[in-house]
Amino acid sequence: MQTTQTHAVTTSHLPQVQEPRNVAMPLDLDWVASVQANTSAIERRAASLPGRRSVKKDFQAAWLCKAVSLMDLTTLSGDDSEGRVRRLCAKARQPVSQDILEKLGMVGLTTGAVCVYHDMVETAVDALRGTSIPVAAVSTGFPAGLSPFHLRIQEIRESVAAGASEIDIVISRRHALTGNWQALYDEMCEMREACGDAHVKAILATGELGTLRNVARASLVCMMAGADFIKTSTGKEPVNATLPVTLTMIRAIRDYQERTGIKVGYKPAGGISKAKDAVVYLAMIKDELGDRWLQPDLFRFGASSLLGDIERQLEHHVTGNYSAQWRHAIG
Repeated sequence: MQTTQTHAVTTSHLPQVQEPRNVAMPLDLDWVASVQANTSAIERRAASLPGRRSVKKDFQAAWLCKAVSLMDLTTLSGDDSEGRVRRLCAKARQPVSQDILEKLGMVGLTTGAVCVYHDMVETAVDALRGTSIPVAAVSTGFPAGLSPFHLRIQEIRESVAAGASEIDIVISRRHALTGNWQALYDEMCEMREACGDAHVKAILATGELGTLRNVARASLVCMMAGADFIKTSTGKEPVNATLPVTLTMIRAIRDYQERTGIKVGYKPAGGISKAKDAVVYLAMIKDELGDRWLQPDLFRFGASSLLGDIERQLEHHVTGNYSAQWRHAIG
């Protein structure tokens, strides 16, 4: 068997620098109107990334461990049960088998968070007691975001009261599609206030926004309204996270940071199921935003099946053999 060390990339158990939270600023419609997106250029740049950024052997193992530490391990199914959520939380505590971690020279590797529906928040909080792994709750009428607004706000408050320290909210897509940026800003501000101390991830449902320009402008408006993270998708749309959408959103984050000094996080979700794809996303983040965004307070993968493929790749790295997928069940 091959024994290797993967110290090239730090993991989530190390102390994190605490960035100041994003606080809502006045809506700047001139700034919003000035935002454009050169779709053909963005798509060319995104298409070039998989071939330009390739890592192998020990370096690949290190990056895959990094990806695990940045993962919101997620179950959002209609048949979720307390037993399934507790198994998911056990996997978040020990995402990769101990013998593999020992051969990799890794200690303390956990996922970045566990993400569940509101009804499962208390179960997840209890199952993760004694760890630093936060519980994220999807809220505001997820995934469509079309329930009455006062109920969406109440859902946020109840999830926070149940122990969720992160809230993934969904925006009203119609505001972005009609260019009603004031309405989107006002909605986001109320949701941000309802979250209190819990960090808020604004889900744009990018597959339903029509154009990359809408994606860029919606990203900016949500950040102006105080979003701690902007997130691509619910995972329920026909098209979820893509490299062009990611490039558009992280460049909006970079622009916002350059103008305000505030770092906002990014979460691609839905459709990222292969280890090699996770490495491409991490390379893009490193190129466009820098190393600081390669920490769980500023970057997350919304994932369910991704972890299983990463664990298989890590086992192959230390044993030379691929194991069956059923040996790496998530929950």
